[in-house]
Amino acid sequence: MPVEETRVTAQADSMTASMRPAERPVLDLEALFAPATLARMIRNYRKDQIIFSQGEPTDAVFYVRKGGVKLSVVSKEGKEAVVEILKTGDLFGFGCLAGQSLRLATATTITPCSLLCIEKKGMVRLLRKHREFSQQLISYIILRKIRILDNLVDRAFNSTEERLARALLLLADCGRAEEPETVIPKVSQATLAEMIGTTRSRVSILMNKFRRLGFIDYNGALRVRCSLLGAVLHD
Repeated sequence: MPVEETRVTAQADSMTASMRPAERPVLDLEALFAPATLARMIRNYRKDQIIFSQGEPTDAVFYVRKGGVKLSVVSKEGKEAVVEILKTGDLFGFGCLAGQSLRLATATTITPCSLLCIEKKGMVRLLRKHREFSQQLISYIILRKIRILDNLVDRAFNSTEERLARALLLLADCGRAEEPETVIPKVSQATLAEMIGTTRSRVSILMNKFRRLGFIDYNGALRVRCSLLGAVLHD
């Protein structure tokens, strides 16, 4: 195979890989705490409530027991972008463990949520006491960083339709779920637009297209069929 053809094939394979969602890591923190201690750390939030804001001091780590949270950043010009959508089993705010003094993003609930709020000192003690969990956390953070890098590649090179498909597949965990379809809490089209860097009207057009083709359905909850992955990769 000629060198130029090999290079083009490698680039195509790389693009295809960027469309396939990386495995979503999940942690289980609740088993590490005594019931009385666990009860003191539980925080309940309503939908669209700010958990912490960009620029605030970092003093705790949060674990999603139930619900959905979005992490967003705002530029000096006032432009907002959604960095990640987090779900049950996810951890966030762990930058304080690496010496980060201020929050780099705003955390907002997208559904009613139940979270664990673990103070920095308590989290450090937990890591020292449970070596196995420390190793799990390292793997978790690395995989999360890989997903963020994948998102950047996705936004830089893939079409709006491909970016929306990948975002839906990530929300549905279609890369790891055995079920042919997954039901997730309904995410607003405005949030999806912020996630993939487009307008709400464009998301509406593409969502209607996906629904017409039978890849998604939404009526109270968003149902994503994992066949969407194969359809987009082979388009």
